Amino acid sequence: MTINLNCSSLSSPGAVEDIAETIRVTGTVQGVGFRPTVYRLARAAGLRGEVLNDGQGVLIRVVGPQAVLDRFVQTLQEDCPPLARIETIVRSPLTEPIAYRDFQIVQSLQTSIRTDISADAATCPACLADILNPASRWYRYPFTNCTHCGPRLSIIRTIPYDRAHTSMAAFPLCRHCAQAYKDVSDRRFHAQPIACPQCGPHAWLENTDGQTIEDETLSPVDAVDAAGTLLQQGKIIAIKGIGGIHLACDATNEAAVQKLRQRKHRYDKPFALMARNLDIIEQYCLLNSQERELLQSPAAPIVLLKTRSFANTLSSRHLPPLSSLVAPGLSTLGFMLPYTPLHHLMLQRLDRPIVLTSGNRSDEPQCIDNDEAREKLGAIADFFLLHNRDIVNRLDDSVVRVVDGQVQTLRRARGYAPTPIRLPAGFAQAPAILAMGSELKNTFCLLDQGRAILSQHLGDLENAAALAAYQDTLKLYLNLLQTQPQKIAIDLHPEYLSTKLGKSLAEQHSLPLQPIQHHHAHIAACMAENNLPLGSPPVLGIAWDGLGMGDDSTLWGGEFLLADYCQFQRLARLKPIALLGGSQAIYQPWRNTYAHLQAVFDWADLQARYGHLEIIQFLEQQPRSLLDQLLQKGINVPLASSAGRLFDAVAAAVGLSPAQVSYEGQAAIQLEAMIQPADLELAQTSPYPFNLENIPMNGHTMLELTAKSMWSDLLQDLHQAVPIGLIAAKFHLGLACAIVEAVKHLSQSHTFSHVALTGGVFQNEILTRSVHQQLTALNFTVIMHHQVPANDGGLALGQATIAAARSLR
Repeated sequence: MTINLNCSSLSSPGAVEDIAETIRVTGTVQGVGFRPTVYRLARAAGLRGEVLNDGQGVLIRVVGPQAVLDRFVQTLQEDCPPLARIETIVRSPLTEPIAYRDFQIVQSLQTSIRTDISADAATCPACLADILNPASRWYRYPFTNCTHCGPRLSIIRTIPYDRAHTSMAAFPLCRHCAQAYKDVSDRRFHAQPIACPQCGPHAWLENTDGQTIEDETLSPVDAVDAAGTLLQQGKIIAIKGIGGIHLACDATNEAAVQKLRQRKHRYDKPFALMARNLDIIEQYCLLNSQERELLQSPAAPIVLLKTRSFANTLSSRHLPPLSSLVAPGLSTLGFMLPYTPLHHLMLQRLDRPIVLTSGNRSDEPQCIDNDEAREKLGAIADFFLLHNRDIVNRLDDSVVRVVDGQVQTLRRARGYAPTPIRLPAGFAQAPAILAMGSELKNTFCLLDQGRAILSQHLGDLENAAALAAYQDTLKLYLNLLQTQPQKIAIDLHPEYLSTKLGKSLAEQHSLPLQPIQHHHAHIAACMAENNLPLGSPPVLGIAWDGLGMGDDSTLWGGEFLLADYCQFQRLARLKPIALLGGSQAIYQPWRNTYAHLQAVFDWADLQARYGHLEIIQFLEQQPRSLLDQLLQKGINVPLASSAGRLFDAVAAAVGLSPAQVSYEGQAAIQLEAMIQPADLELAQTSPYPFNLENIPMNGHTMLELTAKSMWSDLLQDLHQAVPIGLIAAKFHLGLACAIVEAVKHLSQSHTFSHVALTGGVFQNEILTRSVHQQLTALNFTVIMHHQVPANDGGLALGQATIAAARSLR
């Protein structure tokens, strides 16, 4: 936080006369109870003046003794509301003092917008107590909130953040709520979404025919409680929440979970879970103090947790086991706690977890509109729990985990977005830039005035509905922030829909276009969130992922780049291997196994030696002669140095989903999940070897990491029936050692002290931990992602910072 004092000339030392100041506060200071806090502190200090919201944040005009003003500003920082985040406080003389008689809150001003938009916040303890208290006016009211919690980004249409600019404008305040809104001693003072059963939104339960359910046999209480009864009965319910509509069912009911998977056509990807409290979660997962804190934080994300052996629960009252279909083949579960009053009330009588997954058709955006939900989810849900407060901005649930005491963000959305990311020193004068992001796990980024606003997770831009949702969200952000980009940054891949849209926008508005290499953007994002200033020496970025277009128009994915914010040099790579069938290789892992084996072995020798192995027999049943012809002729078999496809190849080789996967990286995730602590201990003595070779490349040499030795040892272990978990551990640790050896080798001929680990592959906990520990022991400074995802969800931040750096250069 920056504090700028510019008031020394207002009084002489020892003076006791009043002075007048303007105090400008920027950051996340609207919609979080900041003005009421200013009001209370100013009145308590005996100061006179006013406080208001405007487009830049909060403006305070205040009169009082110098010492009292100093204490006031100090107290304001110390007693900042829980959801507020002060970035700067600038004090300057009030040139035309007004004869204030007291201190008051005045109407917001419509000025140039430079303030932050608050993220939605989980129900605070005080509001939770209200909805559970029969004597409270908000008893069992599913839309209870105050200045410390409730909807923010999800309901806002424009700023300043006032009720008239949100979807709550449709609900005029009743007399009681208006009184609370105006009462400075009430925590709902100027809480814009304030409502109660008399004047606010309401929820109802309906069937798939659109008929409201009023059958008191389900619940004599209300529709929300009735939904809990239906979940206990094994029904699937579409539930309208704060940022979107979810599909829910009893997570311990095998038939219900199976039915949900079949109807939604989501056959393997893990489901998120919600439980009433930590005690229930702890019966299924291991929890440390950081994970508890994350679950109970205002952001209330999904937290990935290690599963507990069900035979070893903490309670003597064992809960039923989860369905085997909740997270098939994985060793982690994604849990969250209730984050809205509706969720708290619905789960009040449920002593077991529920599945709570996004309400959408496969590959489409999450539904946010009631009619849209009826149309698209009618064949999936048995009932609908809906309400009449519009969701303006779609927000998926955020996903995080804790690795070695550090929080890693895997999906940044509700609770975190759109909190700005302050850029490092040197970026303050950068022009406004719009970065379009990638094709998968898309986000976009708006960079302006030394900060980056990264959108919430928008998903995969694979169809018209997803692209339309992306465009709608971008339009909303540009309107909210009133940003006029001066340059547009795009990915190099010409077929990405985000790239095509960026080109169209640049042409439409006559803006310069800045193509950014995919892996350079990954590295720059890591540098930016680790606060490396503009002009820092180059870092060695290890950017490993599935695919990204290289600056030589080939597909990259296992890169060692010496990079700063402006440029990069490719020093090393994984050996490129053919993608058999192009994108088909992403969803049919056996194609990668065959391509890798064909690249390093004679197939006849391989068949003679290992023909009895299941993977070889499986590959023999595939159209090998056709594939060999395609390889020979170079038809739809692009070479790619993809680390992600190497993981897929190994997973398929040991029998994990060789034929088909339903989401990218599924086989690789399952491979990591096979590893037990004992496997890692055993693998320490014999990790699989990889080879480092210098190869000629465009007039110079490049270091290439090849897997021939690894494949020889792996096949021999399969021949000897070594357990899959140990094979997986030897692969992970061997690859980590190879990465470290490559870094050591490169450090002999290039100067760098920082190593950045980035790209989706470094969401693999075992690989990341091993590389980090070894490089740290060698005195390298290792930087990784925490605020933004290592995967393509953070790519737009890197695109924006590179475009900004090049503009400033």
